[in-house]
Amino acid sequence: MRTFYKACIIVLSGLACGCATVPYQPTSAADYPGLYPLAANDPEVVTGAPVGWLDASDWYWPGSLLSKLLLWNGNIDSHEISDETVEAVVQFCREHELGDTKIRINGYQVADEWRRTFSNTNIHPFWRFPLGFLAWAQYTIMPGRFFGGDNYNPYSNTINLYSDLKPVALHEAGHAHDFARQEYKGFYAALYMVPFVNLYHEAAASSTALSYIQTFKPVEEQREAYRLLYPAYGTYVGGNVGEFAASSAYWPIYLGSIAVGHIAGQTVAILLPEEPER
Repeated sequence: MRTFYKACIIVLSGLACGCATVPYQPTSAADYPGLYPLAANDPEVVTGAPVGWLDASDWYWPGSLLSKLLLWNGNIDSHEISDETVEAVVQFCREHELGDTKIRINGYQVADEWRRTFSNTNIHPFWRFPLGFLAWAQYTIMPGRFFGGDNYNPYSNTINLYSDLKPVALHEAGHAHDFARQEYKGFYAALYMVPFVNLYHEAAASSTALSYIQTFKPVEEQREAYRLLYPAYGTYVGGNVGEFAASSAYWPIYLGSIAVGHIAGQTVAILLPEEPER
């Protein structure tokens, strides 16, 4: 029981630190070590063709159903993404000169993912070949087109979106922004595999998304972002802590951390001031 309480303290501390929003700081390609020949261009956007049984998988694949339940949002892994969500992530990439980042909307492109992975010279071959291959294999064998799971792949510099949620899309764009600023991108990507270190990566992406939304978006979008990204961060905190706790404590820690994230996100959302009338 003492271990459980200690774990809960870690969960609360992780949520408090990881969800802190830093002031928004604009960046450009001049801030990114590496080669970005298309930085000033709009990012390439590719949308998968509609396929009925694939696009409905979020309602019968247990992982997607659980994600909807845990984050209390039916648009998780919806596989039907609005033009507004696409434009939000494109605009973020445009404003931060991330034109070399590719955005896949509900897509599945194995050959292109292979090409982008092994032509990405911003990742050192020491990391790109073994870990990039594993990332490609996971993309190939467990396609998000069916299984869902919005993500950013640093090895191919690609954002994969399956949810119709602007905060989630901007969070993944925040990952692209975070990796672009790193000098040793391959090492930084490999560190994500180290327990608890990925909490920093996720915090950086969420903080970037929240500061951007808080600076440029209306208050209702800000509220939606806090209600989503706080409990989403709780899944990472709870998952990391739960792995090192007794097996019987895993689910209480995991679910508890998400609950704390919901409470914190709802609280911040409620306390946000209303926009002044114009």
